[in-house]
Amino acid sequence: MKMLDASATPDSPCFRPPSWPPPATWVVSEDAEGNPVSRFEDECWDFSAYAGRSLTLEFSSWRAPEGRQFMSQTNQGVLKLLTASLLWGPRSARRWKTLQNWFYALRRTVALCDREGIVASDLMRFPKVIKQLLTVFPAGSMTDNAISVFDRLLLGRRTLGFALVDEGVISQLAKKNSAQNKDWEKREQTAYIPPRIWLYQIRRLREFLDDFVAHKERVEACYRFCISAYVHNYGTIENAIGVARAVSRRTNPFSSEVPEGLDSSTGRLFYGKFENTAREFGIEPLIDKWVGPLSGGSGQIKMLSKYLSMVTHVGAIYIANFTLQRAGEFDVLRADCLVFEKDPVIGRIAVIRGDTTKTDPDDDARWPTSPNVQIAVDAMSSVARLRILPAATHPDAKCSEYDKENPFLIPPLYEPWQRPRGLPYSTRPDYQSYENFSSKYDLLFDLEELRITEEDLTIARRFTSNLTKSGRIAVGNTWPLAYHQLRRTGAVNMFASGLLSDTSVQVLMKHLTVLQSRYYGRNFTQVRFNDEYERLSVATRYEVMAVQIESLMQARYVSPLGEEHKNAIVVNLIGEKDVAMLAKAGANGEVSYRETRLGGCTKRGHCDYGGIESVARCAGGDGEKPCGDAMYDSGKRESVKRQLKEVNRRIKQAEPNSPFVKALKVEAQALRNYLDETNQ
Repeated sequence: MKMLDASATPDSPCFRPPSWPPPATWVVSEDAEGNPVSRFEDECWDFSAYAGRSLTLEFSSWRAPEGRQFMSQTNQGVLKLLTASLLWGPRSARRWKTLQNWFYALRRTVALCDREGIVASDLMRFPKVIKQLLTVFPAGSMTDNAISVFDRLLLGRRTLGFALVDEGVISQLAKKNSAQNKDWEKREQTAYIPPRIWLYQIRRLREFLDDFVAHKERVEACYRFCISAYVHNYGTIENAIGVARAVSRRTNPFSSEVPEGLDSSTGRLFYGKFENTAREFGIEPLIDKWVGPLSGGSGQIKMLSKYLSMVTHVGAIYIANFTLQRAGEFDVLRADCLVFEKDPVIGRIAVIRGDTTKTDPDDDARWPTSPNVQIAVDAMSSVARLRILPAATHPDAKCSEYDKENPFLIPPLYEPWQRPRGLPYSTRPDYQSYENFSSKYDLLFDLEELRITEEDLTIARRFTSNLTKSGRIAVGNTWPLAYHQLRRTGAVNMFASGLLSDTSVQVLMKHLTVLQSRYYGRNFTQVRFNDEYERLSVATRYEVMAVQIESLMQARYVSPLGEEHKNAIVVNLIGEKDVAMLAKAGANGEVSYRETRLGGCTKRGHCDYGGIESVARCAGGDGEKPCGDAMYDSGKRESVKRQLKEVNRRIKQAEPNSPFVKALKVEAQALRNYLDETNQ
């Protein structure tokens, strides 16, 4: 546990509290010379020396539009404890501006409690005050900050000793934010891509990357050969780009106008049309499949550049599907962007690291991802290291040693057969929209597969109520793919994998992202991620929970304790509410839902049995009655059949009568109980 600023070293007295809660006289901040500035007991904490700007957190009083505000000593103590958790807790803030925004959200909450005459740590005991809490945050970024900080503190409630608010309250706040956003009626909400279309695009991207990897060595060898051929005929890369077009026809090694072979008078070598070279290296079918047939004369070699650019963009889009990054964020990734974090709770986690310029610059932002992205990073790295070859010697590029060592995954082009770029390597090229990219590379997707069906529209509307407002998204139209849709769709899929048939998301995403693991009952992690990623994911988590609760009314859901019990659960959770009203039931912690392997769990709070690692207790595999909080989703029958087959296989292979076999048999019985109950 440490402060977010590296200048607070382990030798500093304010590096971490000596105990919890921190002693009143403990130093929380110092000046540039290491002298104490603020102590835990102070009414104002000053972190200006660390933040590099004026930054103070005021606890006792502060200016507000309605006049000077004051807070009691008791609630000041609660607010200090909450703030200390954000600074020195296991999931501390990464940036000072983030901390400041979170602090303001907390201070509004604690100030409301103070005005109502209650201690903020007891807020959950006062439903009327909670209802007021939902009105104190304007829709937009302030509510987003409140959702983020409430969720962060909920994960740290064991350390704090209390939960400021629970999941139900956060869910209600998230839904209210969506409903009251001032721009909501003026624009169409970011669309959730229907599962069928999302799966189609991800499978085609993967097929493209698999094809490249299968031919990677041939592509690399061909590219290096072409660069060498130009250098041989022109002397240098810059000469190859700078010569006049008329001269170029007589020196271009892949010219269709010059006889093949060695020109003894000049020493230049000519290889005929580029398609001959592509065929010789075995990559002609690859280019033909994804970019188009090699045609024309001396310009054929540009098709190689087009194919390599396709590799970088397909790889970037594939990564974006699994990281929730913005286009401007995956645009600046470098070859070393994929790392694997070791978390003591979750284990090995794949993480993309890079720059983000959203709100505050952050040159070491982290996005949890699936190990599947390794194929994209490897493919893009291959192309990046090829394209650094001409860039490294070209005067316009001005490449640094770091650029040569660790190139951008989406590199600019300095190939001698292309027009001069005239810009430094560090100047990022403009990225195309997803829709424009798929139009330019029209062999990537079959437009008929992207055509919207009634079922596609029905599913997409579950998470985007005003989806058809613009008229573009309608049955029969082609789905307009966009990068920002990948962010929203990825966040929803993370928390609603039951929407996709045959556990497609589980196969694709491997359930290894930190937020998925946390959602499925592990509850916390030490790894810190990009703040915007967390804001989006947390808000979506609670939105998805409300939609999933509403779906319990469908006939596909059954209770292992009978229809009457299901009706009781549905009435208790939903009553006469629609999705927009569902979150109101969370004011008293009455709304809770999470996906399990058999369907869903309506238990409020933590479940010791999970429903993911094991479903033995959910379905009564141990010989006891099934769990009364469990709901079976009959749409998961095929998935459960596969699970049962796998468990039976493991039973046969395990040592007879061992504890492991006994546990497997209990699991198998639970799966059979589910199949019996849903076979109606």
